Amino acid sequence: MDCYNVPLFLYGSKKQCGIFTVYAVYTVLIYSVSAWLITDILPVDVRFASPLAGTDLLLCALFGGVISGAGSGIALRFGGAMDGIEVMAVIFAKRIGITVGTFCMIYNVCLYIVCGLVLNSWILPLYSIVTYGAALKTVDFIVDGLDRAKGAIIITNKPAEVTERLSSEFGSGVTLINAKGGYSNAEKTFIYFVVNRFQVTRMRNIVHDTDPAAYITISDVADVFSANHSG
Repeated sequence: MDCYNVPLFLYGSKKQCGIFTVYAVYTVLIYSVSAWLITDILPVDVRFASPLAGTDLLLCALFGGVISGAGSGIALRFGGAMDGIEVMAVIFAKRIGITVGTFCMIYNVCLYIVCGLVLNSWILPLYSIVTYGAALKTVDFIVDGLDRAKGAIIITNKPAEVTERLSSEFGSGVTLINAKGGYSNAEKTFIYFVVNRFQVTRMRNIVHDTDPAAYITISDVADVFSANHSG
């Protein structure tokens, strides 16, 4: 484990919980041992060529990023972290409205830009950015899941009819929120409804079929804990 990770893991232990740090340290140890086995024990010299991609740097960057992102995503999904930066990402990403993968990507892109300026060479830094771009998408895919939830707020003059149709079509609960129009001062009823990304179009069609004048806003939902939804 790199020395700079130690204070970050200690900070993570304070902000998260002790078991998070235990999982993170365990993950780093497994990662370090695996990296040692691959680079020093395997009969193939992977320092200059990949067993699968050969010496094609673009293929190595892309698939290396996917493999690295898969490892990081699995660790994050089940409560661990691969390094201190991922610990910081777990703590701060959602507070500032970005994903864990995006947080790590921003940090690493800044790091590689500095490396390019210091070394006066941009080939490896640019390939490294490609690697982390692939890793970013893989991490977010594993952490957030394929069916990432969407939260819909529906403003309609027919809340009873819309609620009945949504409950009937999707078999899940609907939340009604009493509100007042800021301009008209009229009493309104908001409908809050959670679906996965593949159900958004169907939900929108049902609402507009019931009330063509309905107003719908849709936003990402970081996670859902319920017997009726998963996200």
